[in-house]
Amino acid sequence: MDLTLRIWRQRTADEAGAMTTYRVTGISEDMSFLEMLDHLNEELILAGDEPVAFDHDCREGICGACGMVINGQAHGPERTTTCQLHMRHFADGDTIDVEPWRAAAFPVVKDLVVDRSAFDRIIGSGGYVSVPTGAAPDAHATPVPKPVADLAFEHAECIGCGACVAACPNGSAMLFTSAKVVHLNVLPQGAPERESRVLDMVGAMDDQGFGGCTNTGECATACPKGIPLQSIATMNREYLRASLKGGRRR
Repeated sequence: MDLTLRIWRQRTADEAGAMTTYRVTGISEDMSFLEMLDHLNEELILAGDEPVAFDHDCREGICGACGMVINGQAHGPERTTTCQLHMRHFADGDTIDVEPWRAAAFPVVKDLVVDRSAFDRIIGSGGYVSVPTGAAPDAHATPVPKPVADLAFEHAECIGCGACVAACPNGSAMLFTSAKVVHLNVLPQGAPERESRVLDMVGAMDDQGFGGCTNTGECATACPKGIPLQSIATMNREYLRASLKGGRRR
């Protein structure tokens, strides 16, 4: 398989970037998208050029480190992570555009690498439960009804890849934030911080410069883990509940 790649190249965060065209040949349809980029980088290194910088880690669709916009779609044409996207979804002779996540809150560091630490600051503002020190409680000490456990697990699947932000025309982080809020707020272990958590995390999200949600639904469509759009409505109800109870952001 021979391909034309148009890849965003940007040497530093302060320099202007541009799309650069490369030709790659001999690509197997069984390669993952990242393996194809590895192939390109090997050729660039042999030619004395600087390889394309991109984020990756587990390459198993678990960690959420990899992320790029492929032909205008977050993670590409399949609902999966970039590392799990295979070249069989492209055709010989295709031209493929590869860009970093585009959002004010995700500044470009270099090439396809963006700074997603804004997500970490949202988590740090309330994405945890308070537990007393000492021996760990028995696993069955706090009963959790199965529907509640299922709902919590569904939202806990969020890997923080940022596809929801990249896909949203407003650059909103509502789906990510709602997944983290709902995951903990529905569990009895998360009850002590239920009000402060949603107020603090939504406040932190706004502080990081993410856009507002207008319910276009692109976030849920792009999410590789299937976090439902209903999650945002649930968080909005939690936020209203906390506000009416007189909760206050820390």
